[in-house]
Amino acid sequence: MSAQASRWIDTAGAPITHAALLSRVAQSQVVLLGEHHDRPDHHRWQLHVAAGLAALRPVVLGFEMFPARLDPVLAEWVAGGLSEPEFLARAEWPSVWGFPPELYLPLFRFCRECTVPMVGLNVARSLVRAVGAGGWESVPEDQREGLTVPSPSPLPYRRFIFELTGGPRPDRTAQSPEDPAFDRFVRAQEVWDRAFATHIRAALRRPGAPLVIGIMGMGHVQFGGGVPWQLADLGITRTSVLIPRDRDQPFRPGAADAAYLLPPVLEVSAADAS
Repeated sequence: MSAQASRWIDTAGAPITHAALLSRVAQSQVVLLGEHHDRPDHHRWQLHVAAGLAALRPVVLGFEMFPARLDPVLAEWVAGGLSEPEFLARAEWPSVWGFPPELYLPLFRFCRECTVPMVGLNVARSLVRAVGAGGWESVPEDQREGLTVPSPSPLPYRRFIFELTGGPRPDRTAQSPEDPAFDRFVRAQEVWDRAFATHIRAALRRPGAPLVIGIMGMGHVQFGGGVPWQLADLGITRTSVLIPRDRDQPFRPGAADAAYLLPPVLEVSAADAS
């Protein structure tokens, strides 16, 4: 097997070819591509996977980076009606996301050049804060942006996000994933997970039965919880989760359906670049 082909490993750690992996996950209803938001190589990987899947069947790309209320702006961008500066301004990029747009522009350009529909998956941060602080009962139904109450997260997912957010520390009230003091964070996380799942379900109803590709952070997709868990609660059961991994980073069984082992990032000195 070539080095390129062996970069994918399945959930058991066995190698799988790029072609076989894409052919398998293209049968899903939803494919979620995890990321660390500030990693350019993660976004390049997402682009390659999205392009490969788009060659197999119609796709829609859903983005954590945009609230669903901005869907008309995303549609205008894909249709060619906005320049890049106009698009970023109309999409309120500095306030709704804030990471350098250069990280994501290749994905946005791909959608525009290939007329791949884009949809926003997010909701207002004020809703997330309100539910985190007081629970769903504290938010009037007409202010929930069409979301239903999330299915309570499974313990493996609580353990994952507890570790992801630093685990037990002297300065932290919650000292375990089961600690009720961790509930506030989990409630807020579940608002995002439910929102992404709800908007993905809406995108699945578009004409042509598209495959919906979700672009979102690692914390929303792994260990059977997060967005896949909320999708299943909404009746969407054929979801595949793919994540990028550094070669020296262990792949824990059950984290995702497959992981792509990234090549080392080469540091280029000023002398080499001249």
